[in-house]
Amino acid sequence: MFKKSVSLLPSAALVAILGSVPSFADIKIGVLVPDSGPAGLFGPSTRNSATLAAQDINAAGGINGEQIELVFADVGVPPAEAAQAALRLWKGQGVQAFVGMHDSAVREALIGRFNGQVPYVYTPVYEGNSCAKGLYITGETPSQQLAPVIPFLAEKEGADKWYLIGHDYNWPRDTNALAKGYISDAGGEVVGEEYLPFTVSEFDSSLQRIKESGANAVLITIVGGASVGFNVSYAGFGLDEQAIRLGTLIEENTLAGIGPDNADRLYSSSGYFATIETEAAATFESSYTDAFGSDAPPLNGLGQSAYEGLMLLSALANKAGSLDVEAMDAVAEGTNWSTPRGDNTLTGRHMAQTIYLADGSGGAFNVVTSFDNVASSEICTE
Repeated sequence: MFKKSVSLLPSAALVAILGSVPSFADIKIGVLVPDSGPAGLFGPSTRNSATLAAQDINAAGGINGEQIELVFADVGVPPAEAAQAALRLWKGQGVQAFVGMHDSAVREALIGRFNGQVPYVYTPVYEGNSCAKGLYITGETPSQQLAPVIPFLAEKEGADKWYLIGHDYNWPRDTNALAKGYISDAGGEVVGEEYLPFTVSEFDSSLQRIKESGANAVLITIVGGASVGFNVSYAGFGLDEQAIRLGTLIEENTLAGIGPDNADRLYSSSGYFATIETEAAATFESSYTDAFGSDAPPLNGLGQSAYEGLMLLSALANKAGSLDVEAMDAVAEGTNWSTPRGDNTLTGRHMAQTIYLADGSGGAFNVVTSFDNVASSEICTE
């Protein structure tokens, strides 16, 4: 998933959040979030959502009758540093399981570090096909976010000439490799493809290439603050009149940074938006506002995914009667749990989910359509 801009959680807010989690609980759960780096803007809402999950788990009796405590670590750092931070929690502080909302490079480093010895739930949007002992995944994959959405946009918007632009690492490249097939199947073609270093902050040359390509649709896999800069420049270039935009990592924080004047014909595909109208989502939003106030970091799919992940961890451990990886792996297939995204079932260590397509025109996400119970093709088969 995503991959430097620094957005650290203010110390007062951190104290408030950590103060709401039990100080002396029976089970410590490590929650790995990007407080720094390009995804730092997702950190505060992720912490808040995880805190709500801990409160709900403890109110329901905890994990196997024991209360849980969350121990947070910043993993918005290079993978080797992130792995060391996780190791300190595991071996140094006695953390018994992990939930991670961070990029794919960090995930791969953690899989190697954990080596199947500790449960690890990975929660954000990602490229799919990551399978390892003790690893469970709740995030959307390309077959979920793009396979139903690209043909819909072809019909609704006439999107048949796609330009693919993203950061240069595995999530964008693997996502686009699959997107090409969905575009072709919908009768479209790819008219341009490029990958940017994380150091790039000026996009004029890329925007000129998009303009000259004749694209009428752009798939964006640029991360965090850079996505804000790209989309602001995109609108300033007048490209919003030429081509729609589709992002699979553009959520409420990113849209707020882009601003209403720069979001015309900007679509996002996700398993969760703050504006979805379901009873489960409304209950979660009410709890979030009650806990953190109306001026809290906005709810979004990435932050909310930490809640998703902790609730899955609890369901797996309670079903297994243990946080032992062997026991959890043995019961993982078919495990059910409920969250703001609805009633979920673990299949191939992933989950089918409703996918929402939202239009960010005007600076707020309006859900245009939804696709129910979309299964992932990038699941684990063994």
